[in-house]
Amino acid sequence: MQYFPAALQNLADQFARLPGIGGKTAQRLAFHVLGLPEESAQAFADAIMEAKRSVHTCPVCQNLTDRELCPICDDGMRDHGVICVVAEPKDVIAMERSREFRGVYHVLHGVISPLNHVTQDDIKIKELLMRVGREEVREVIMATNPDTEGEATAMYISRLLRPMEVKVTRLAYGVPVGSQLEYADEVTLSRALEGRQEI
Repeated sequence: MQYFPAALQNLADQFARLPGIGGKTAQRLAFHVLGLPEESAQAFADAIMEAKRSVHTCPVCQNLTDRELCPICDDGMRDHGVICVVAEPKDVIAMERSREFRGVYHVLHGVISPLNHVTQDDIKIKELLMRVGREEVREVIMATNPDTEGEATAMYISRLLRPMEVKVTRLAYGVPVGSQLEYADEVTLSRALEGRQEI
């Protein structure tokens, strides 16, 4: 038995296809959109279509942009000899928030994950290797997440970069600022000890 009109069910089904959105949340979103004034609903639909039409990947770093080059690659004040490799475009935003990194980025658009059928050919590794080969790159910083897939991806890329005689580093990680040691797990404490610095 169909509880909702077909168009409403289709809208809920489309929301449910988004990552992290379950069936109930998809229904709530569908009802919310249905309750919007027509001009607000049209503005929402227009924003989706405009983003699909105008946003593309930067041909240099693979980050998202609506220009020929993204603003970071186009910035002559950045250090183009240091590339920070991240998994997703949202990671660039997180790094930029620190206001510490003055190099450039390379976005992989995923990590190697055999369980999810993501191989090295499915992410932007070839583009990184070509970039390092043609530009004067001194250092590549691996900034993938410190989980199994992120570590495997970082190690795989570092092996590929070794013959290119470029310095490959990994972001330091350990005990977060503001946390307490008693709540840190063994792996976090181990990494914190390995990455300790003189003060």
